[in-house]
Amino acid sequence: MGTLSNAAVTRRFILRTGAGMGFAAAVPILAKASNYRGTVGDIKPRATDSSLVDMIKLLPEGIGVIPVYLNLTEGSREEYGSAYGTYEKHIEYLASQKCNLIAIEGAPPFMLLGPAREAEMVDGWKRKYNTDMFTSSQNQVNAFRALGAKRILGITSGSGGPDMDKVYAKYFEDNGIAVVAMEGMGVEFKSIPEVPRATIASFIKKAFAEHGGADAVYILGSSLEALPLIAPLERELGVPVVQAIAARIWEIQKRLHVHEPIKGYGRLLETLPA
Repeated sequence: MGTLSNAAVTRRFILRTGAGMGFAAAVPILAKASNYRGTVGDIKPRATDSSLVDMIKLLPEGIGVIPVYLNLTEGSREEYGSAYGTYEKHIEYLASQKCNLIAIEGAPPFMLLGPAREAEMVDGWKRKYNTDMFTSSQNQVNAFRALGAKRILGITSGSGGPDMDKVYAKYFEDNGIAVVAMEGMGVEFKSIPEVPRATIASFIKKAFAEHGGADAVYILGSSLEALPLIAPLERELGVPVVQAIAARIWEIQKRLHVHEPIKGYGRLLETLPA
């Protein structure tokens, strides 16, 4: 039997063990090699999409990842609003594993808080657990600022309905980023990973044509299979596209003081702006 590469073993391992993996079952995953550049704790909303595999595949060599899962099932305002205690339990665990950085995935729960309350909560966790960390929503604001974007068009699954799309728009506006529109696709939470890439691309291009004035496009959520769409959309639309997985990889590199541009996934990873 031939020897598998580290990357292949990692992908196979994640696919075999990811579903249903919760807090107690979390184990370290090595991204292509050892974790000599640092270990990232990754709190994920659920295990039923390919976003963890996609992130690890693109992370530079030497960054280890320890994933834990919230196992969200509804994607409702009520479920998001009750998740903060579970987030903190996961943060406590990841800090005990000596993670250098924690990526707190799931933008909607923190967008519900608004920037000020979000910062207060996250800064409190940083002090309490003596570990650097960031939420997906903070990360995406950081990405837009690094790219110099002032007016964005947002695309969401729409699983939370129009009211949640308004929450997302207000979050960016409260951070000083204008939103020309926040368009939901009307997809049920459980079905988000199943949306074809062609459907996502078509929806984005149609929305961009209908709403003028955007100097960047935002795709909310790691579960939408949009990572390979970033570069083609940027070429067609002529503006940068911020997608959750790519934005997370950019911020992980920045915070771990790694600088390895990644080609083929858009301006953010190709240029690694400060």
